[in-house]
Amino acid sequence: GREAETLTVSQITADTLKEAQAFALGCPAMGDEVLEESEMEPFMEQLDPMISGKQIGLFGSYGWGDGQWMREWQDRVMADGAVVAGGEGVIAQEMPDEDVLAACCNLGRILAAI
Repeated sequence: GREAETLTVSQITADTLKEAQAFALGCPAMGDEVLEESEMEPFMEQLDPMISGKQIGLFGSYGWGDGQWMREWQDRVMADGAVVAGGEGVIAQEMPDEDVLAACCNLGRILAAI
């Protein structure tokens, strides 16, 4: 019953999310399993001090490794005082399969209920 707006981090600033109680962030693993460094990492650096108390859904994909970047991203968000919606990020190795797509839909329902 809710609508989501999809934006890239180049289209907004961290201040855009300052008043939001819940939102989702998506980013693929890059390099040695880290967040994308030219846009997403600087965005997160701005967002870090203002997310305490918020519910944040995390999602992304990776092509190698075991999803370490997501575990580190979850730890970072929780260290900032936010709650990872659904308890953990949704990840896909390469393209999402039906299970991952269902998990993304469930994450959307969790965020919409907040």
